[in-house]
Amino acid sequence: MNQPELPIVELRADELPAYCPNPSMPVWNHHPRVFLEVTAGNTTMCPYCGTRYRLAAGQALAGEGTSAGH
Repeated sequence: MNQPELPIVELRADELPAYCPNPSMPVWNHHPRVFLEVTAGNTTMCPYCGTRYRLAAGQALAGEGTSAGH
């Protein structure tokens, strides 16, 4: 049987570090908190519940998008 695909949670840079379960999840559905490595251009998945996370379009991680020495 196919599992329904969970939506992707898009995060702003100020919401990092990312963790799951996230604050919008119902309390009854919580599992142990895990911190997730979110990198620009990639999607990461929670090992417990399968929720996927990625950096929202137009967001940059600290240190990205800046020139060295400026």
